[in-house]
Amino acid sequence: MMKTISIINLKGGVAKTISAINIAHILVKVHGKKVLLIDNDKQGNTSKFFGLYDPDSEYGLSELLTVRDIDVDNVIQQTGYEGLDIITANMSLLRANKEILMDVSRPQQTRLRKKLESVKDRYDYVIIDNAPDINMTVVNALVASDDVLVPIKVDQFAFDGLEQILEQIDHVSEFNSDIHFAGCFVTMYQRNNVNQQGAELLEQQGYPMFSTRIRKTVKVDEMTFTGKPLLEYAKRSTACVDYVALVNEYLKL
Repeated sequence: MMKTISIINLKGGVAKTISAINIAHILVKVHGKKVLLIDNDKQGNTSKFFGLYDPDSEYGLSELLTVRDIDVDNVIQQTGYEGLDIITANMSLLRANKEILMDVSRPQQTRLRKKLESVKDRYDYVIIDNAPDINMTVVNALVASDDVLVPIKVDQFAFDGLEQILEQIDHVSEFNSDIHFAGCFVTMYQRNNVNQQGAELLEQQGYPMFSTRIRKTVKVDEMTFTGKPLLEYAKRSTACVDYVALVNEYLKL
């Protein structure tokens, strides 16, 4: 049965896109799964990573959510990695959010979930890279999701937005009673007091936490220029080892 995972944090710069790409690729390459990656951020960084960003495209997530009769197959593209497909995004997501709100002729929150129904027998996982925002496209992603994962960079702003995410999960449970906050995982981790104490404080606050921490390495920055996931570009890097461990930990939940 296909499982949909939303990766979200209302704070930017926490490695949401890096995490979405590497988790998706590891599920494919290490675990032999078929994965659909959805770019749900108007910046289109996930789409850019795979060389598929098109500012003028009329066949992406925006159209899937706003054009009534469009088929999901029309917006799915291959990434170049067998078993890993993508639905791209661009700045038209701004327009899509407004159109969804204005169109009261059909349900607004469940559009993505309904569209994904037609591919549930083709993919094992859907990974959604969400914008650091709460808007109609993000609400659609949460309504379509089974699990929510929150990447956290430990600094003085690490807790910002976590309560709002939990509130949104509670709100969308009206449309999706199966949604589950699987937990937070620390990114850009360094072995210092700030990172250690911050991670412990998150646990003390009662947030579910993955024990795996994604260590900081320059290989992650380099990866963004190569268009290759860590498993392809730097498989021995600490971050790659950590993402493999994170996926293993998630699959054991």
